[in-house]
Amino acid sequence: MRRIVGIDVARGLAVLGMMTAHVGPDDHGPVPPGGFSQLADGRPAALFVVLAGVSLALLSGSSAPVVGTRLVQARVRILVRALLLFALGELLILLATPVVVILPTYGLLFAIGCVALRWSRAALLTAAGVVAVVGPPLGQGIAASLEGARPTVLAQITVGHYYPAIVWTAYLLVGLAVGRSDLRSTRLRGVGALVGVGLVVVGHGGSWVAMHVLGWPEALATTEPHSSTTFEVVGNVGVALLVIAGCLVVADRWPRVLAPLAAVGALALTAYTVHIVVIAALGQGVVYQATLEVWLAFVLTTTALCWLWAVSVGRGPFEWALHRVSTKAADIAPDDLPPSPPRSDTDRAGQAHS
Repeated sequence: MRRIVGIDVARGLAVLGMMTAHVGPDDHGPVPPGGFSQLADGRPAALFVVLAGVSLALLSGSSAPVVGTRLVQARVRILVRALLLFALGELLILLATPVVVILPTYGLLFAIGCVALRWSRAALLTAAGVVAVVGPPLGQGIAASLEGARPTVLAQITVGHYYPAIVWTAYLLVGLAVGRSDLRSTRLRGVGALVGVGLVVVGHGGSWVAMHVLGWPEALATTEPHSSTTFEVVGNVGVALLVIAGCLVVADRWPRVLAPLAAVGALALTAYTVHIVVIAALGQGVVYQATLEVWLAFVLTTTALCWLWAVSVGRGPFEWALHRVSTKAADIAPDDLPPSPPRSDTDRAGQAHS
C-alpha cells in the first residue's frame, strides 16, 4: 500500500484527538459550546474509521480496484488484519482502563469492508446514506430489546453505546468512496471541503431544528458525541472530509514540517496501543483527573517517539506484525512447477512417430 503523507497526517490527528479525549482536560468554554476539549470527543474516532475505509481502498487498488486473484489476496489480507485488530482490542480491554477501546469494532468493520471492495463510489455513498438513516433507530431498537440480557462481545460492538458497527459502518463506506477517488486531484479536495462544510451545517443545524422546532426526541436528534444518531453521523462525516481535504493540501506544501504528525499516522496502531498500556500503568487518575501537563506529555512524547522510530526504523512494530502476518496469509500465488525430467532419445523418437 503506497503511503500518502496527507492521509498519514489526518490519521495522526485522529490518534492524537482520541488521546486528547482520553487524557485531555475539560475546559468547558462557551465557544464552541462545551469548550474546545469537546471537539476531541467522538469526532477523532469517526475520522479514524473514515480513514480505515481509505486504507481498505488503498489496499485493494485505490481508484482502480483489483480483480481476480489480487482481489482474493486483498480480502484475505483485510480479514486477517480484522482478526488481529479484534484480538488486540480484546487484550487491551483486559487492562480495565476507563477508555472504551475502539479496536474490536474496528476489526469488525474491516471484515464488513471486504464485502464492498468492488462497489462503485455511487454505491458506497448510497449505502453509507442508508446506514446513516436506518442504522441509528434500528440499533437503538435492538439495544432496547437486549436490555437485561447477558451482554455479549458481538452485541457490544454491533449495537453498543460508543462504537456500534450498525451505525459506524457508514463512516467506513464513506472512507472507501474517498479512497476510490484520485486523492491528488485539486478539484476533489475542493469538492470534499465544500461537501464537508455542508454536512457539518446539515448535521448540527438539522439537529437543532429537529429538537427545538419539530420536537423530535433527543435520542434520535442530538449530535452529542457517541450518540450515533443520523445527525451526529452527518456532522462527523463533514468534519472528516474537511480534515482529510485540508491535510492533503497542507501536506503537499509542507511535508517536512508535518513529518512528525505524519509519523504518528504511519504508526497509528502502535501509538494507540501504547497509550492505552501507559494509561493502565499510570492508573485511572490520568483520565478522571486529567491535567494539561499530563496531556501535553502524552501528545509530545507520542509525536517525538513516533517520529524518531519512523526516521530510524521505518514501519512501527504493531504495523509490521499486521503487515507481515496478513501478507503471508495472502500469499496464494500458485507454486512453480518442478522442472521436467530430461527425456531420453527413445522418448523423442516415440513422440515423433505418434
